[in-house]
Amino acid sequence: MKATTTKTAKLHIRTGDTVKVLTGADRGKTGKVQQILRDEQKAIVEGVNMKHKHQKPNAQNPEGGITHKEAPIHISNLMVVDPATGQATRIGRKLNDQGKLQRYSKKNNGQFITNG
Repeated sequence: MKATTTKTAKLHIRTGDTVKVLTGADRGKTGKVQQILRDEQKAIVEGVNMKHKHQKPNAQNPEGGITHKEAPIHISNLMVVDPATGQATRIGRKLNDQGKLQRYSKKNNGQFITNG
């Protein structure tokens, strides 16, 4: 019997990228990617998809209260912002001069995009 393996897709978004939200309540907002959840194909973006959590008083937080935290958002709802132009762009991959696979902006005449 064969062992089953699960493949995770290569994502167009990396940690540290500036992304724009395409759909949902936060449509049009931009933020920096803090974490990628590869198995779920979601990302946590700074200042986007904020959720409220009600906390009971405990030893660390005797007051209790409401805390605000970023929730994951699906990567299909995000688009990378090109640092050169400041516009959202699709991402492609091609070999650079050293023969290494690198991301490039499809909107900005194939300019390479650095992380962040």
